[in-house]
Amino acid sequence: MRKHLFTLLLAAFGIVVTFGQETPVEELDSIVITSSRIDLPFKENSRTIQVITAAQIEQAAVTNMADLLQQVAGVDIRRRGVYGSQADLYIRGGGFDQTLLLIDGIKVEDPQTGHHTMNMALPIEVIQRIEIIKGPAARVFGQNAFTGAINIVTKDKTERPVNLSIQGGSFGQKSTSVTASSDVKGSSHIVHYSKILSDGYRYNTDFDNQNVFIKSSFNKNKAPIDLIATFMERKFGANGFYASPSATDQYEETQASLIGLSSRWKLDNWVLKPRIYWKRNQDEYVFVRQDPSIYRNLHISNKIGAEVNAAYSSSLGVTGFGVDIAQVYLSSNNLGDRQRLMTNIFGEHRFEFINDKLDVTPGIALNYFSDFGWHAFPGIDLGYGISDAIKIYANAGLTYRVPTYTDLFYSDPTTLGNENLDPEEAFTQEIGIRFIGDKVRATMAVFNRDSNKLIDYVKENEDDLWQATNIQELNTKGVEISVNYSPEFFGINHNFDLNYNYLDENLEELGQSFSRYSINSVRHQFIATYRAEWFKSFVQTIVYKHAERYEADAYNVLDYMASYDFKNFRLSFIANNILNEEYSETNLVPMPKGNILIGLNYSFL
Repeated sequence: MRKHLFTLLLAAFGIVVTFGQETPVEELDSIVITSSRIDLPFKENSRTIQVITAAQIEQAAVTNMADLLQQVAGVDIRRRGVYGSQADLYIRGGGFDQTLLLIDGIKVEDPQTGHHTMNMALPIEVIQRIEIIKGPAARVFGQNAFTGAINIVTKDKTERPVNLSIQGGSFGQKSTSVTASSDVKGSSHIVHYSKILSDGYRYNTDFDNQNVFIKSSFNKNKAPIDLIATFMERKFGANGFYASPSATDQYEETQASLIGLSSRWKLDNWVLKPRIYWKRNQDEYVFVRQDPSIYRNLHISNKIGAEVNAAYSSSLGVTGFGVDIAQVYLSSNNLGDRQRLMTNIFGEHRFEFINDKLDVTPGIALNYFSDFGWHAFPGIDLGYGISDAIKIYANAGLTYRVPTYTDLFYSDPTTLGNENLDPEEAFTQEIGIRFIGDKVRATMAVFNRDSNKLIDYVKENEDDLWQATNIQELNTKGVEISVNYSPEFFGINHNFDLNYNYLDENLEELGQSFSRYSINSVRHQFIATYRAEWFKSFVQTIVYKHAERYEADAYNVLDYMASYDFKNFRLSFIANNILNEEYSETNLVPMPKGNILIGLNYSFL
């Protein structure tokens, strides 16, 4: 099968190589990073930020956000199964509880567990871009941004009023979706619905997922009012997903929803961004699918929040500040009934010197938790523009994470929580250089993170229970290199993305025989992506991923996507893991071998 797939791939190159039209390269200079209190163009930021644009999403060899983030160096998505039914999000070796996810700037972390972070991963059809902020971000977003943050920026509308899509492929996978948008007298509206079904790629990995997304923007010509509402439901067999890999009959159902109302007011030198929101998550877990009475958990969490962010421009620079207040509620048959009040106060100022070549942005966040008290997170960003194309930057900051309710109170036949846990702490430093030219964009960053009281589930003997514990100090060092090259061959614009990430964690000093999460970090990660529009309306993408984890063999995965537009139709073909690589990303759950997905999209004019 591997030989035939390579033959087909090479044939695809041969068929299209004689045709050529330019593929426009999307410039990042025009993109404003909106996930902080001070809005800055991408080029002016003094942090390691990666942006996945709408054009890149459209040309990616993926069908969901979990698979899309797999193609970003420094981001580790550890999937259980396919189509993102269950996946954990890591940045630079941190834990899945240490990365914050935002939707249009709304923080959607889950107080129960970071396992539910990706429950809020929106359908890629409604995503305008994804902003990935690596490194310490606590002084900007507060707790949970321990190793970084990811902000999903949603679309206001689509290019065509109505888009219909159907897909089918391996493992009995079937999906259908409809996306509609309209502009009406200063307002815009977008509605999306999708449903995805699969028989599963092995016993008890079937799933039934559906997504609903609504966004409306009113009064767009004055002070806009944005309404966002989303609901995502997932029902899936969880063969070996949790506990022991031998637990083959596990089953889970999750529901995640968000309602948010926000605005943006500009008054002279002031920019104000008020927002209110309600985020809900429901999780039902059954140890034996055929007999829920053996062991069953039901958790329901609610977060109700309000925040105001502001920026003031003066002769001294731009001052950003804000306040965020949220009340969290949890109802659980295992964790009990819990609630927590959170208050975050932020402030930062951007100074510019030497004809605006040098920028200095100190800042601080003050966080209050009703069960853990007050904590402060100072930090600073520095940047110097050597030329219009080259910028060097550095940043440092303290980060912090309070334990989740699972860390504190969860218990089952294999796991014990620990209500005496202390919050995690870390001091992170980073130095980087960025080059933005006409054909080449490149970034290199070196980072160091000294973590204290890191929470992990550990045990001394194989037969012991996993126990949530503040383990010893952990030092994490790493290097990230990202290069984008857009040459022109034979009148055709090609696009190459090369990304490498190296991670060094001093795991030998942890003093624990078994660790559930920390030792599975990716030591070496290399991702190469090639995109091209060989002739008008024909696009293809090839993605090669190499990963070497601390406690697993290295593996190599090759994905391929091709799409062809004709009239109002688009025909797409996606082949994943065409090398038939045997590998797992977490908990010894084997990932599927070679599989394909064929889709047809129809757009109304």
